[in-house]
Amino acid sequence: MPMIEAKVTMELPAEKRDILKTEFGKAISILGKPESYLMINLIDKQDLYFAGKKLDKGAYVEVKALGSIDGSSSDKLTARLCEILEKELGIPGNAVYISYWGTANWGWNGGNF
Repeated sequence: MPMIEAKVTMELPAEKRDILKTEFGKAISILGKPESYLMINLIDKQDLYFAGKKLDKGAYVEVKALGSIDGSSSDKLTARLCEILEKELGIPGNAVYISYWGTANWGWNGGNF
């Protein structure tokens, strides 16, 4: 079960949320995970700062997954997520920060996978 949570500085209208949902759903296959298990959380209108300065256009993205996430796959996913955020929201790659979290335990429906 993967999870992508994206915090962005701008407002996300419904049509942009739908596009991001679709594009993130395609991108998660880079980690070998199916979209059918993907959870997405989009959080807009965030105040994000880097090096003491507020980002006009910026994003912080967390990618979480059951199991480990290898460096090669995360590198490819970082490139793809940056492409999506630049194309759809105009956020330059140098204002996108992505962290990866793999876990051995993921609970759902009263138990763990």
